[in-house]
Amino acid sequence: MRYRALTWDHPRGYNALAAAAAGLDEGRDGLAIDWDKQPLEGFEAHPIGDLCARYDLIVLDHPHVGEAVAERGLIPLEDLFTAEDIAGWQRDSIGPSLASYRFADRHWALPLDAATQVMACRADLLGGPIPVTWAEVASLSERAPVALSLAGPHACLTFLSMAAAFGDPPAVADPDRLVSAEIGERVLDLMATLAGRMPAAVRGLNPIGLLGHMARTDDVALCPLVYGYVNYAAPTAAEDKPVAFADAPRATADGRPGSTLGGTGIGVSVRCEVTPALLDHLRWLLGAEAQRTFIPAHDGQPSRRDAWADEAVNARWGSFYRNTAATLEAAYVRPRHAGYIAFQTDAAAMIRDALAEGTPHAALLDRLQHRYAASRPAAGAER
Repeated sequence: MRYRALTWDHPRGYNALAAAAAGLDEGRDGLAIDWDKQPLEGFEAHPIGDLCARYDLIVLDHPHVGEAVAERGLIPLEDLFTAEDIAGWQRDSIGPSLASYRFADRHWALPLDAATQVMACRADLLGGPIPVTWAEVASLSERAPVALSLAGPHACLTFLSMAAAFGDPPAVADPDRLVSAEIGERVLDLMATLAGRMPAAVRGLNPIGLLGHMARTDDVALCPLVYGYVNYAAPTAAEDKPVAFADAPRATADGRPGSTLGGTGIGVSVRCEVTPALLDHLRWLLGAEAQRTFIPAHDGQPSRRDAWADEAVNARWGSFYRNTAATLEAAYVRPRHAGYIAFQTDAAAMIRDALAEGTPHAALLDRLQHRYAASRPAAGAER
């Protein structure tokens, strides 16, 4: 069998999968996989149902699951793997990596890659210790350049993470309410302060662009919330400086690091002719050998907890994993209903515009709540 598959075009998303596929022999292994790639933003813009119609395997982020289920595009893991397989991945995956793909009582993707927003800094530019709390981040911004990640969906994701840090993880206590007025005002006050001080050159950069900018220039000392990319902790280019990573900021020193889960999973589309050989290959990608050696050696970012704690992996990658694991274990999981991605896109634009125009926070929070409510499915629709 020859399978058509789609992932994203960063080395972290492509290299390990392509290398694993290159090691397959169609005669010996009974399958071949051709991995196509598209920009990360393509998954936000391109309908997941169409991708499921064109590809056998699709690398996706968990907020797309509701849309994929509504389009009937994916096969649930429960129809492909044993209960023991799934229980093992739940036990071995770090944080909510597998749980984030559970929707409507089924799991819809394999947790290949684990990531969440963490703090990124140039230790040589800080002039002191790495901040722990949001108050320390605000204080640092008075004397060193601090940048928020606001481009694309990230203005919304930063807002969600900060709300989680301040004790109100969005839509958790009440799935119909985004955030309380008290926490929303507090978060927006802090975002407005930091956005007003950040360097203009990085306002339009996505996390990859922002981290690359930090590695190549000296005009950003710290980004308090940006999706972690292990590749920047130990750069291979001689002109790039290493970016240090630490846990996301907390409201208090002993509080929860506020961060919104990212990472990617592999979904199997309904067009796929599943064979035992394909399932064995997918099991291998999530197994200890691949996650602790093969994937890190090919620029990937594993999802197994023991890989994040592995001494050799951390020694190679500047202790990126050890220094951010606590944030991943406590990461906030976004809503996954079919209208969520469109809400996230609109909410990010609302937040950016409001910060730029000085819109009163209460008015912005009201708009965000109305847009979120409009995205929600009717009662029972998720089933």
